[in-house]
Amino acid sequence: MKETGKYLDRTLYQYGRGQDYPFHMPGHKRQAVTPYLTDPWKEDITEITGFDNLHHAEGILKEAQEYGAKIFRAKRTWFLINGSTAGILAAVSACTSPGGKILMARNSHKAVYHAAYLRQLKTEYLYPSREKTLGINGGIFPEDVESALEKDPDIQAVLITSPTYDGILSDVKRIAQAAHRHRIPLIVDEAHGAHLPFHQLFPKSALYLGADLVIQSLHKTLPSLTQTAVLHQQSDLVSGERLERFLGIYQTSSPSYVLMASITACLRYLEENGGQAFDRYVFRLEQCRRKLSQMKNLYLPGREIWGQGGIFDLDLSKILISGAGAGIQGPALHRILREKYRLEMEMEAPGYVLALTSVMDTEEGFGRLTKALEEIDSALAQAYPTKAGIHRISIPSFGKYPEELRPRQEMTIARAMESEMEEKDLEYGAGRISGEFAYLYPPGIPILTPGEEISREFIQRAGLWKKQGLELQGLSDYSLKKIKTVKI
Repeated sequence: MKETGKYLDRTLYQYGRGQDYPFHMPGHKRQAVTPYLTDPWKEDITEITGFDNLHHAEGILKEAQEYGAKIFRAKRTWFLINGSTAGILAAVSACTSPGGKILMARNSHKAVYHAAYLRQLKTEYLYPSREKTLGINGGIFPEDVESALEKDPDIQAVLITSPTYDGILSDVKRIAQAAHRHRIPLIVDEAHGAHLPFHQLFPKSALYLGADLVIQSLHKTLPSLTQTAVLHQQSDLVSGERLERFLGIYQTSSPSYVLMASITACLRYLEENGGQAFDRYVFRLEQCRRKLSQMKNLYLPGREIWGQGGIFDLDLSKILISGAGAGIQGPALHRILREKYRLEMEMEAPGYVLALTSVMDTEEGFGRLTKALEEIDSALAQAYPTKAGIHRISIPSFGKYPEELRPRQEMTIARAMESEMEEKDLEYGAGRISGEFAYLYPPGIPILTPGEEISREFIQRAGLWKKQGLELQGLSDYSLKKIKTVKI
């Protein structure tokens, strides 16, 4: 019998004890790293005597955050129990004035756009390079940052995402240098890179490359509970007092002690067991990637894309698998992995699926993923023998982000969202100004934002995504037939 929402707790209990293996966040992969949080009902408290207050930390929570700064080698660290979203909102707010201007990567998470809305910011965009076949974004060019800052002295902060959801890293050091030449702080959304500091296989964290503020989601790639993250301050270019003020606004006044304890347990695990655990993890990861790189039809992007399109480095913990060379789309590949092999991926995109790995992935888990993909690859070779190996002669090539995919900005996000709206058929919405966000989730990167012109290209792509079974979210009409537009 299918469970209903009334029994979400029971449904989760049964699912967590089933055979489905998680190649998705959270990074603890359903394994505990502490014996002290086995019964959250007993450990769930409020700010009672002896347990401090996150928004006025003087005791145990102050010490815990200082411990976090020590583990990450940061100047100062704040715990986030509203996820990286709270950190991004606080960082952007602390670095800008109401009605100010931010220079931001167009492939930023929706939280950055929400910060722009709340602060009524003007947004100047940095477009990454783009790969046409797979559809993944490349890096942000330092030259574009320098050029934008030279042209516009009103810019108050720079924000980029590195690594991206797909594991692409930009040249943070040169971008930071460009920002600092203009006395502008650099905010790096490193939500998907909390693991970077803990093994030499992974690229250097933005923490050590000149970024002023770095936001990391512990729950994405480290063994910590969902919603746990940290905000690091690495310079005096941003006021710590302002950061704390906005953290007090964007975080709940009743922070979960279970979540905060999960953060400290994660930090202690990294200090006491991280070295050996990461060595085991990297061995399994490299073994898995080595086998998957031999596939004939499915394709695993690797070091061959370094240096292209602003890609300064690559986070190899993200396993992207493309079936473009064999004519199998991401949603179809994900469905096979889920239904036949009981493997749940983190994301499906039109051209690929994404498996998120972490230090907590088991030998069995890596083995199941490798075996499944090898079997699928072999089946594709038998079904389409003339296409076997087609990806070998089509290594991804990153080019300039197409102009037709760059929506024209007609007004600020805040002005559009505060305007009077009227609902229009999406099919006939070309030329109107959007009053809503539209994004594929995951990863939650807006393809269309309020204040941007709705293009025919967007309408066509939205229709295609719907046919492919991809989730376009943000529109108030879940059927994707209507869109709210600014009333003229």
